[in-house]
Amino acid sequence: MALAHRILTIRRDPHSGEVLARGGDPEAHSLLERSGFVPVVRRHETYHRLPTGLDQDEEIRLATRAVARLQTVGYDLDTDPVFATERREPHYLSLGDQVRHLAVRIREAESTEEVADALTELTATHDGILAALTKVLHTAADFLQDLGHPADPHTAARLRHLADERLHVLASDLRHVRNDLADRQAVHPHRAPCPQEVAGDEREKSASCPCPAPARIPTTPSAPAAAPPAPAGRRR
Repeated sequence: MALAHRILTIRRDPHSGEVLARGGDPEAHSLLERSGFVPVVRRHETYHRLPTGLDQDEEIRLATRAVARLQTVGYDLDTDPVFATERREPHYLSLGDQVRHLAVRIREAESTEEVADALTELTATHDGILAALTKVLHTAADFLQDLGHPADPHTAARLRHLADERLHVLASDLRHVRNDLADRQAVHPHRAPCPQEVAGDEREKSASCPCPAPARIPTTPSAPAAAPPAPAGRRR
């Protein structure tokens, strides 16, 4: 990531009066959003702002908390003096990072069993990630249903549709992949350790291990042998 992406500004805009955060990389954007900021995506830029309707004390509190969190993980900040703080906040592994670690497990897997184990965290019927996400969507829909805005029931219905139709299809397909891998009990041909030998059922007598030969470790060249003495000439 470029050094420029480790620099952010958090200032009150003199024209709109909004507290705006600009700059940073995706990790910084996640920290801003977890600190209460709202992403704004424009055609030529993306920035973050605090929610509308906050009083000034709450704006200062949220912006100062964002500064503390960003400084903890090493970002350089240019802020209004009222947002500056020497405080640091502990940085914990987010739920998203924990889920993303499944990709690391799959990337390092050598067998179908290892990948099936990782996918099980997504597809487990009772406490898998997709089952939990379905529950979150339904619970959010219940909250919105009678919140009072005319569009809320429609939004609630949309969330239930996503949970029951779209997410259900995703979960069903992933379970099929997971179960297929669990049944195959196979080692990935390009990730298994090389046995350094020819397969026992190989018919060709000239077959050899297909893996490239290990790189030779360079040795220090020995000193050249001394040249033989020149033959002595005749004496006159």
